[in-house]
Amino acid sequence: MFYTKTTAFSCPEGSFAFMKIKELCMDERPREKMLEKGAAALSDAELLAILLRTGTGKKNVVDVARELLRIGDGRLNGVASMPVEKLCSVDGIGPGKAVTVAAAFELGRRSAAEPFVHDRTPVSSPRTVYRLMLPVLRGLDHEECWALFLNRANYLLGKERMSSGGMESTVIDVKSVLRRAIEKKASGVILVHNHPSGNALPGQADITQTDILRKALRSCDIQLVDHVVVAEDSWYSFADETLENEKF
Repeated sequence: MFYTKTTAFSCPEGSFAFMKIKELCMDERPREKMLEKGAAALSDAELLAILLRTGTGKKNVVDVARELLRIGDGRLNGVASMPVEKLCSVDGIGPGKAVTVAAAFELGRRSAAEPFVHDRTPVSSPRTVYRLMLPVLRGLDHEECWALFLNRANYLLGKERMSSGGMESTVIDVKSVLRRAIEKKASGVILVHNHPSGNALPGQADITQTDILRKALRSCDIQLVDHVVVAEDSWYSFADETLENEKF
């Protein structure tokens, strides 16, 4: 016979017993609640509980999910950036549950990275770029470099990850960006990379590599429309700023 995990409650006599998840009211049972009311009605902890499936002998699965969120500073982004080893440090989460949670967040990032086939909104400002790329880059503990390929009307032809680096830097592969821009018959390119530190200001290496890429694209009559550095709650646009008294 299989038993659901339980949660403690105080008995009148002062002793402790455990309440099974199925004995909780409907609003406290995440799977049933999702079936009845939809995923949007669930809290972050309840959604994580569905991924975790079971709790421990002392905590039900929602309590384990709440503990996971606590370790992630109360934020889903904090959980998303955790390596599998740190996920496993939570009581009730082993390697199997940890990889399930990590896989779910990775699927979310990949879904956000897919092109919007029916989206005909031009990519016309750094704010648009920020909103487009934040779901892809948020919560990462390392830098990634992406390229957005545009037609003459600034409609998105596609976006691709061009490189992935460490916590403080990533290399812009100029040849790869140029090759893919030519293959896609792009008229413009927007380079995007993230700063996990939360500071969107570019470093000298960012400035130097941007200049190299701009010159390489210009040699093929392709414009580097912008280079946007994405942080958690801000961005830096090379096109909007003046660097060394020169226009972008």
